Amino acid sequence: MPETTPPTSARTNGPQDSAHPGARDGGDRAGTAPTGPAERAVVVDLAAIRHNVATLRSWVQPSGLMAVVKADAYGHGMIPVAQAALEAGAIWLGVAHVSEGLQLRAAGVSAPTLAWLHTTSTPFGRAIEADVDLGVSGWELEPIAEAAQRLQQPARVHLKVDTGLGRNGATLQDWPTVTARAAELQEQGLIRVVGVFSHLAVADDPDRDEENDEQLALFHQAVETAKAAGLHVDVRHLANTPATLARPETHLDLVRVGLGIYGLSPFDRRPASDFGLQPAMSVTTTVASSKTVPAGQGVSYGYLYRTAQPTRLALVPVGYGDGIPRTAVEAPVWIGGRRAEVAGRIAMDQFVVDLGTEENVAPVGSPVELFGPASGITADDWARAARTINYEIVTRLGARIPKIHVDTRPGQDVGSLTGEGR
Repeated sequence: MPETTPPTSARTNGPQDSAHPGARDGGDRAGTAPTGPAERAVVVDLAAIRHNVATLRSWVQPSGLMAVVKADAYGHGMIPVAQAALEAGAIWLGVAHVSEGLQLRAAGVSAPTLAWLHTTSTPFGRAIEADVDLGVSGWELEPIAEAAQRLQQPARVHLKVDTGLGRNGATLQDWPTVTARAAELQEQGLIRVVGVFSHLAVADDPDRDEENDEQLALFHQAVETAKAAGLHVDVRHLANTPATLARPETHLDLVRVGLGIYGLSPFDRRPASDFGLQPAMSVTTTVASSKTVPAGQGVSYGYLYRTAQPTRLALVPVGYGDGIPRTAVEAPVWIGGRRAEVAGRIAMDQFVVDLGTEENVAPVGSPVELFGPASGITADDWARAARTINYEIVTRLGARIPKIHVDTRPGQDVGSLTGEGR
């Protein structure tokens, strides 16, 4: 069949495999060799993932590292990222939903995996059969125990206490009851309590140490309560990416790192490079239309933008239907070898870039990078333009843009493989 949409797990191993990792736009019929760069692609460098995991491990040793790969690994492709993270020394994987844990198991990933966000429809039995650990805030204990009874197989659980975030987790008032019930179920052989965990609310704000300290103290108290109930706690985990980077006293037995393994910073005023992290994602495409227009030309819906002088407009064939934020007016773009900005509203399938003058020509087919290492434009730049956070920029990218996984050599960036270099 034509290779018009690269599989998520597609991997290249350096330029000998493909001078363009996006060279997968396919021919018109089966058997036609693909030529040229992909129409559009999310290019993920697995070497950067491994580098980031190794770097973060060096920050937290002797604590272990859980690579959080929920939400399709923050838009980077769950299975290849999980494999790369484990290769680099992650010892746990973290997901939100059991369904994500089951996908990892179906792909042959056997590493310890924790799923922590459940509903009354969560398939607890399938999780137990697949050896997926389950986060428990309280109510889940009974249906998990029932599933374990049916299967005659104990469930592995991590008890979650709410130390201040106000989302999931047993309240401090309910915590003694939850731990006591967990101890009873463990005595009955229906569950095994592996860990106790919580989540920090303001670890990304360096001016709120007092609140972080309070959550840490409450967490330690909760662990002691669990031990007093007769539970042996193998792993205590509290630190997210910002706490991993800035609060070593929170590392405990295990840290849960999401954003950091993708080479992104959780801090407003400290870029990822400050921590030795490398962005793993590039978003690339090519110019779909290029034309000269007069001064005063309206651009896109609502005419929020008009050209100030005769100029060239280039059309970029991605839009909010692909997860590009509609609100990212004036976001930077690398196009035809130079930096420019989005002009006017981003539409469902496309947006326009004003190249500045008639002489700045970016012909049809010219490479475009929205953000990535080759251009130096970051997900943070797009987040500022869209008035959001870098987490959302990478995670919201839609399935209509294929993911291509590459594996660069030491010292080589993604741009040298994609042809998107400056």
